[in-house]
Amino acid sequence: MKIIKGSVTAPQDFLAAGVNCGIKKNKPDLALIISKIPALAAGIFTKNAVKAAPVIISEKHLKSGRAQAIIVNSGNANCLTGKKGIDDAMETAKAVAGSMWISPSDVLVASTGVIGKPLDAGKIKAAVSKLISQLSVAGELSAAKAIMTTDLCPKRIAVAVSIGGQTVKIGGIAKGSGMICPNMATMLCFLTTDADIELKALRSSLRDSVEDSFNAITVDGDMSTNDTVFILANCLAGNPRIKYGTKDYKIFCDALGYVTTYLAKEIARDGEGASKFIEIEVKGAKNKNDASKIAKEIANSNLVKTAMAGEDPNIGRIAAAAGAAGVKFEESKLDISVSGIKIVSGGNVTYQKRPKVKRLLKKGEIKISIDLHSGKASAKVWTCDLTERYIKINARYN
Repeated sequence: MKIIKGSVTAPQDFLAAGVNCGIKKNKPDLALIISKIPALAAGIFTKNAVKAAPVIISEKHLKSGRAQAIIVNSGNANCLTGKKGIDDAMETAKAVAGSMWISPSDVLVASTGVIGKPLDAGKIKAAVSKLISQLSVAGELSAAKAIMTTDLCPKRIAVAVSIGGQTVKIGGIAKGSGMICPNMATMLCFLTTDADIELKALRSSLRDSVEDSFNAITVDGDMSTNDTVFILANCLAGNPRIKYGTKDYKIFCDALGYVTTYLAKEIARDGEGASKFIEIEVKGAKNKNDASKIAKEIANSNLVKTAMAGEDPNIGRIAAAAGAAGVKFEESKLDISVSGIKIVSGGNVTYQKRPKVKRLLKKGEIKISIDLHSGKASAKVWTCDLTERYIKINARYN
């Protein structure tokens, strides 16, 4: 596998564009991604009981297992907008479908931005013809920028892998910076591939890749109403069809997992107000679920996150969070390392190592490692620190 240029337009016959439609002032706020031919499609959405209108519409459209276009607006979540919100999301799909001569059910819709404001679908409809006229391979960057909200930078990647002697490509763009918590986050991610793959395998590979990537990040512990991940597969790579459970399926899953993990880490790295990227690994657990629970408890601890922001080697906060996860383990076997320095061994703090750990906390990337010595399972979660800038950003977000 190798990283290649571009993102969602790297696979064969995908095009993209991003324009300003007037939801935001002087910033791209409307993106379109299309396959030149109908594609297999799969998606995963927020587990929040409050769901935005585009989530409701796209869930229905995905039942067929096919789609050809994805339209996304930023600046307005189209959530808590009642029947009008549903109508606006559907009108958005119809506008794209009418211009492309396809069925509205083959258009997937996504939105991100402020919750509770009516969406002016007229602005989107008026910009669709301009959006379509600007579709191109190079348009992937403008599309990545158009889906951003408080993000500081676009998040994009593409990879190529050999399957059955043919080159298969996978590309993706994502947005997310705040309101990020597993299951899934206030994030959007759009993936494309030219792999020839059966629908069952596509759905399964997406589900598993999301579980180990986007469901393994947290910025602030808050779950959004608009979380969406889509993947389109137009099957043009010429590889032998990928079937669930085969060797080729594993190769595809590994490549897709690389893409989603990269994008997930970029979201954590770009957390609102963040100054540090933090990886938390729990090892030696009885099972993966236990390891994941502890890692997420530490990652969501405001006391741990503020300690990292303040470059304070307060190991007690890490140990306390681990113990609060509801997982049984023996304190006398607990080891904790920070950026490679073991500061807790067998449940005892080596206080003399605090100055060295404090120096390491000044770096932009920190790794916290917990070893329970209770089994062989492990899990990783990615997060960031919590700073005063997070409060300022969200205090004025409207």
